[in-house]
Amino acid sequence: MKYGVNENGYYGDFGGAYIPEMLYPNVEELRQEYIKILSDPSFKAEFDQLLKDYVGRPSPLYHAKRYSEKYGANIFFKREDLNHTGSHKINNAIGQILLAQRLGKKRIIAETGAGQHGVATATVCALKGIECIVYMGEIDMERQAPNVARMKMLGAKVVPATSGSKTLKDATNEALRDWIGNPVDTHYIIGSVVGPYPYPDMVARFQSIISAETRTQLLEQTGNELPQYVMACVGGGSNAMGMFYHFLDDEDVKLVAVEAAGKGVDSGHSAATTFLGKEGVLHGSRTILMQTADGQVEEPYSISAGLDYPGIGPQHAHLYKINRAKYVSITDDEALDAGLLCSQMEGIIPAIETAHALAYLEKMTFQKSDNVVICLSGRGDKDLDTYIRHFGF
Repeated sequence: MKYGVNENGYYGDFGGAYIPEMLYPNVEELRQEYIKILSDPSFKAEFDQLLKDYVGRPSPLYHAKRYSEKYGANIFFKREDLNHTGSHKINNAIGQILLAQRLGKKRIIAETGAGQHGVATATVCALKGIECIVYMGEIDMERQAPNVARMKMLGAKVVPATSGSKTLKDATNEALRDWIGNPVDTHYIIGSVVGPYPYPDMVARFQSIISAETRTQLLEQTGNELPQYVMACVGGGSNAMGMFYHFLDDEDVKLVAVEAAGKGVDSGHSAATTFLGKEGVLHGSRTILMQTADGQVEEPYSISAGLDYPGIGPQHAHLYKINRAKYVSITDDEALDAGLLCSQMEGIIPAIETAHALAYLEKMTFQKSDNVVICLSGRGDKDLDTYIRHFGF
């Protein structure tokens, strides 16, 4: 795969495993075993069966007719919001819990921002009867309270991260500390295409089901498996990587990744990583991240907890640097307006993360014959309070 990872865990200039010595055995064990395990027919059979009977895949590819009329193209939504637990996160969580079982791990830790990955991890741990600890920023616990309740109901212990900005970055730091302290029996289910190699590649493979299904479904609906545009929101970037994966080598397909501009890219309250960031190391990989002049991590801001991350996955950093994908950004207000529009035009309330991708349609022009696929990465139940406060319902 032209845009895939090399044998050293790099995508061009980005990737690798920048980890404390204490974590080396864990990461090395994963690196040596994950391809073997993923290629094992019994793993594949169990993974596919759970995706079908438990998650409800394949998720539909929905031709959004009113959107198509409005934007002058054939707009399709890849409905990851219809998965069990309400987002794309469950695809990766199931893959990693099966992997952890085969590695003999007895305890699972995870980080979460919007809570969707935490819910997905708590769900698969309940399914398999494995102890689950989820780290979540104190601020995110307040703004995503329904997801905190869901995790607790599923039997997970939710631990607040009270340092720094008390959001996703800090939850990730706490999870990494836990892993260093419990290296033998614990597997860390990272929720995005971030972290030390092999995580970015592993998570992308588990999420690549999104684009694999899309090609088949597009062929059925349009007679052509290649669209003109593929779009997704991006924080760390797992739904976008899953949506892009099987289109990367088809260079006529334009890839559009939409980041969170927050209150504006120049406002000091933003998470538009590619616009504001520089190359550096974050959470175990070399990537592009927001940092101060002396190299400290800059606090990101977005109204959507899932995009409120100061970096981007290393594969995304590579695609950005070589111009294979276009990275753009949308403000809080634009995203909220797009969420309302989607609700009222298509009867689908999207997560605010997803609404960032939908909002970018306003800035694009299409040919009538263009097929445009947008990853509808999650549903908006978790964000109703934010929508209500903003629109005064």
